[in-house]
Amino acid sequence: RQDSRCGLTSAEFRGLVVGGWSGPSWALGWVCCLRGAVPVSLPSAKRSRGQQESRWRWLRALFLLASATIGALVSWRYLGAEDGVTEVLAHRQENLQDRFIEIPCSEDYNSHKRFEGCTPRKCGRGVTDAVITREEAERIRRIAERGLSLGGSDGGASILDLHSGALSLGKHFVNLYRYFGDKIQDIFTEEDFALYRDVRQRIQQRIAQAFGISSSAMYLTKPTFFSRINNTEAKTTHDEYWHPHVDKVTYGSFDYTSLLYLSDYSEDFGGGRFVFMDAGSNKTIEPQAGRVSFFTSGSENLHRVEKVHWGTRYAITISFTCNPDHGIGDPVLT
Repeated sequence: RQDSRCGLTSAEFRGLVVGGWSGPSWALGWVCCLRGAVPVSLPSAKRSRGQQESRWRWLRALFLLASATIGALVSWRYLGAEDGVTEVLAHRQENLQDRFIEIPCSEDYNSHKRFEGCTPRKCGRGVTDAVITREEAERIRRIAERGLSLGGSDGGASILDLHSGALSLGKHFVNLYRYFGDKIQDIFTEEDFALYRDVRQRIQQRIAQAFGISSSAMYLTKPTFFSRINNTEAKTTHDEYWHPHVDKVTYGSFDYTSLLYLSDYSEDFGGGRFVFMDAGSNKTIEPQAGRVSFFTSGSENLHRVEKVHWGTRYAITISFTCNPDHGIGDPVLT
């Protein structure tokens, strides 16, 4: 028997309502109703207007509920595909002594001069909370805050490089040592730079230990810099920190990359997690003050940083090369 519901039989209509979105017939049935198709049989004259209005209110409510559910599922699938995070390598609440994952090396290193005893033959990534204390990270962060207070990007990402003197200022960069001159002595102290050197040395030693090489074969390289990221809209390409990239391809000199986090995920900022983009199974690191992540710099460690949604994320990138020609010295307060 055909029903008054857009030419569908009673059985078909009940099947659609109970079964949910099961295919084109489901969608076609709703389109038919919404577009006002003429029913095959009219409701009995004995049915009251109130019953008709009640039924249509029920149908509209059901349609809205179904639409909202489908919309939520589509959004969830889109966000899941965009994020791609399926495993947390390091939770913020954890206190990791050491966590290391070995992975096959890419061929990136073959296009550069190899240095035996340093150029990666063992590749991977590691995380540790046992190298730098939270108190030391807070002191390092205060160095970054003082330096970045002299400038800052108009967009959401600012950098401070104590080696080259590069400082974000508006849409450009300035050399803070030249730009501010003797005022730098009022911003930084010898103790600040001594702490910076000590932290760098300990991270270098930890990387060397993890990859089975001598720390003396590694050289600090550029760029090594502080970063401050918030949710301000990007004004230049320098503010677009979230794009996937490979350090060895981007910088050339990098062989080993490390990051020391200076603020806490979900407490100081939202978003901003570090993501290794593996085939089919991304791995993420949730920053916390004092946590160090490190990895070989080739394509085996394609990565990105999530956009920061709120708050401010502080970190310092410390990079190393095996080529002494690309080495740089520790910063000196002059």
